[in-house]
Amino acid sequence: MSRAALVVIDVQESFRQRVIWAYGSNPDIVGQVDRLVTAARERGDLVVWVLHSEPGTGGVFDPANGHVRLIEGLTPVDGEPTLVKTSHNAFTTTNLQQLLTLAEVSDITVCGIRTEQCVETTTRLGSDLGYRMTFVTDATMTFPIPHRDLPETATLAEILADPRTLGNEEIISRTEYALAGRFATVRTVDEVTGALTGARS
Repeated sequence: MSRAALVVIDVQESFRQRVIWAYGSNPDIVGQVDRLVTAARERGDLVVWVLHSEPGTGGVFDPANGHVRLIEGLTPVDGEPTLVKTSHNAFTTTNLQQLLTLAEVSDITVCGIRTEQCVETTTRLGSDLGYRMTFVTDATMTFPIPHRDLPETATLAEILADPRTLGNEEIISRTEYALAGRFATVRTVDEVTGALTGARS
């Protein structure tokens, strides 16, 4: 019998250490993810936690600095694996596919940080691998993206003031547009938790 899984991607302290955290799209990312996790556990779905690591870089994603851990308020329980990736998507540098295969998972719900990067690439690859993907848009978080021509030395103030900077709402809208109906079903937390608890179809 096929099973469903919730994959939580990069909701980790590393991001909170960045100044741009205050300009993120979803200040309640932990609360939204926790709602999904609670509903998945109630149904008996597999919950998989994924963290991003960049060893040896000296930055906030370098595990030596202690920030490659879940944000406070999110805690795995026994039987919920925590994987550590070094690529954007959650499949390429982990054994995620093996875990899902052994658990006979056919349906994957994804959430996490960043909307258009690690969560989207995981969704696309999962779709390519044959999983039925659900992208929970309001349980993701992203940050303004500077224009490609802006110097790497640009300050946060300069990035935010630049009219070419891609804002959070546009990033989310573009991501939903690219995924919906082709790589995934796009849903909200209310829709997914309602479905998981039997309150909605």
